[in-house]
Amino acid sequence: MTFSRPANDITGVIEADRAHLWHHLIQHKPFETIDPRIMVEGKGMRIWDATGREYLDAVSGGVWTVNVGYGRERIADAVRDALVKMNFFSNAAGSIPGARYAQRLIEKMPGLSRVYYTNSGSEANEKVFKMVRQISHRHHGGRKSKILFRDRDYHGTTITTLSAGGQAERGAQYGPYTPGFVEVPHCLEYRNQYPDAESYGVAAADAIEAVILREGPDTIGAICLEPVTAGGGVIPPPDGYWDRVQEICRAHNILIHMDEVVCGLGRTGEWFGYQHYGIKPDFVTMAKGVASGYAAIACAVTTEAVFEIFKDDPDDPMSYFRDISTFGGCTAGPAAALENMAIIEEEDLLANTVAMGARLMHNLRALQDRHAVF
Repeated sequence: MTFSRPANDITGVIEADRAHLWHHLIQHKPFETIDPRIMVEGKGMRIWDATGREYLDAVSGGVWTVNVGYGRERIADAVRDALVKMNFFSNAAGSIPGARYAQRLIEKMPGLSRVYYTNSGSEANEKVFKMVRQISHRHHGGRKSKILFRDRDYHGTTITTLSAGGQAERGAQYGPYTPGFVEVPHCLEYRNQYPDAESYGVAAADAIEAVILREGPDTIGAICLEPVTAGGGVIPPPDGYWDRVQEICRAHNILIHMDEVVCGLGRTGEWFGYQHYGIKPDFVTMAKGVASGYAAIACAVTTEAVFEIFKDDPDDPMSYFRDISTFGGCTAGPAAALENMAIIEEEDLLANTVAMGARLMHNLRALQDRHAVF
């Protein structure tokens, strides 16, 4: 695999970047004396910058997005065809790619039935928060409006998703935050919070119930958790954790919202991370790997029971979910997502994820045996 160097000198591109672009997550002062990095090509798992330097992309586009790799012409062709045929109409009406992808997606998610399209993981999570708040107002007298989130979890960059974020440094200097979000402890075994517990997983889940009882179960509408904490340390849940969390939530009538923005669409070896643990969520949100970055698309998926709540009084103009996502009506996203899903299936990428995970762990254990870690 070789790099196709741009035919023309891109010095002007670099200077335009330096003069006008505001990059994400980086301090720009060094760019006064050095060139910003410009990525120009990707094939499979490898990418090249403007200097011709090659990288093995171990982080799927820097932020866990390009699940099926770079250079997938069939996805690009599908997007092009969708855009030429019908590029956009508000999702108050449907589209052919939108309906087809929703059907395919629900096939992978037993127990869920409805797909709400948005354009980012942050927005998808906010949609669920709004659903929970509207349910609270219409059916619980506004009482069950609080939403629990976990230390170390991350749910997005908007003010409200930062309000539900367990990584303090990400939210620093962006307050004041949206009220009504309550933190629960993390479940990281490495930083053992419960040294005397018979089951660490159960103890970590019981710590959530302690917060619920402190706040009052009748004030809490939902809990938002990642199945495996991603940016907060790649933290898999301890044994017994999810069974107990689910039991607690059902006992207190608290809706379960699984944030699959990172884990979803095959990253853990199942279609979704929650499927490893027998969880029956009320909401599932996803973004990044839905179309592997070939188009912007995110989804908030719900059960039919949740969906029916917003149909219970059609004569009330305030009863339905009064919300919109402009680019949730773009057909490029579901068109790309359909091909992305087909690639995962045809190339058996779920099994490959499991195999490569086992290989990585085997090799890491070999290194551990050779090098003492204290």
